[in-house]
Amino acid sequence: MRIVICGGGGLGHTCAGVLSNNPGITVDMLTNRPEKWNRQFRVNLPDGGRLTGKLGRITNDPAEVIPNADWVFMCLPAFLVEAEILKIKPFLTEETVIGAVFGCTGFFLYAHKHLPAKSRLFAFQRVPYVSRVVEYGKEVNLLGYRDKLIMAVENVQDRELFRKQIEESFGEMTELADSFYEVTLSNSNPILHTGRLYSMWKDWDGKPFDRCSLFYKEWTLQTSLLEVEMDREFFNLLSKLNVSTSHISSLLEHYESTDAEGMTAKIRSIESLSTILSPMKQVEGGWIPDFESRYFTEDFPYGLKTIYSLAKEKDVDCPNIEKVLFWGISKLA
Repeated sequence: MRIVICGGGGLGHTCAGVLSNNPGITVDMLTNRPEKWNRQFRVNLPDGGRLTGKLGRITNDPAEVIPNADWVFMCLPAFLVEAEILKIKPFLTEETVIGAVFGCTGFFLYAHKHLPAKSRLFAFQRVPYVSRVVEYGKEVNLLGYRDKLIMAVENVQDRELFRKQIEESFGEMTELADSFYEVTLSNSNPILHTGRLYSMWKDWDGKPFDRCSLFYKEWTLQTSLLEVEMDREFFNLLSKLNVSTSHISSLLEHYESTDAEGMTAKIRSIESLSTILSPMKQVEGGWIPDFESRYFTEDFPYGLKTIYSLAKEKDVDCPNIEKVLFWGISKLA
């Protein structure tokens, strides 16, 4: 099997490293920076071990890798997904399976818009790994795994066989969702990130902070209280859309909590998230929010806006989602 990874961020590095360690799988890399990549690179594992990622072709030209791909797997931020689909479209075959590391980037919506109706598609509800690049093209830290992956699949003839292939390739238990809505409308990053950013900086006066805060380790009760309400509005939308919630957990359920206090304690205690910094940049006098980070450029105008737009279309009241979205969008102006 030949798999093409599109995108060279933390997830691109990690997925390429894990997949290339499967017997019989060759991984090619489609990236805007092919000159930065080593053909072999290091993946540091949470237990102190490591994998050696092994790449076949490394290129910025889709014509070199897409025509021979069995799977094309997009590890891209939301604002690049549509352009990447258009970029690879001329080179796809009817047999190619096209997937995305994270469904709420709008992957299915763009694929439905631009690709043939019978295109073979899949995407995960949540990213399979927590990871951070150490040195681009050379080393990445795999910080944590999911207990299981939820995946939506369309136009794949044997869904169960494909599920097993994904499960074996990624090394994580995988379950099938009933509808692409179940991975497109996620309460993961679109609510988790945006509510946290709003609660941290809604009253920011423009003065630098003395340090870069920890995004999860310093999680606050104020954030959890807000996100529980945003999550309630989100589930009201799912109900109006008649979307099954069998594979969509509330934030309280996901973090094994019964209330905002428990959710706060749980998030603070997750070791794999404990070193992740808030999206900030250093300036003279300290640190300020980085409104050009992917937390802002992806999670507000794509993830949360998709939820809000559908809520307004279906006449679902969502005052908390609305205030958080409008605040975030104002920071992108």
